[in-house]
Amino acid sequence: MNDYTEAEVQRAMAEDLDIAEQGITVVRSDVGLVLRGEVESPHRRDEIVRMVHGRFPGIEIAADIGVTRAAAPTEAEELA
Repeated sequence: MNDYTEAEVQRAMAEDLDIAEQGITVVRSDVGLVLRGEVESPHRRDEIVRMVHGRFPGIEIAADIGVTRAAAPTEAEELA
């Protein structure tokens, strides 16, 4: 891992045609890199992690990627 690894991972996530993710940040940790952000599904999170592991096999990757609710609400919100 070098000084540019975070930027390389960030660019790879943005330029990959299947991922095209710009909302995930990459932070260096004591043991490797941490991916942080929010995505719309567990499947999307897994695809991002799988792609990064595949492109950067020698780097320890930890995912701190949350899943946000992307579906429409099932009931109306009442405003007071």
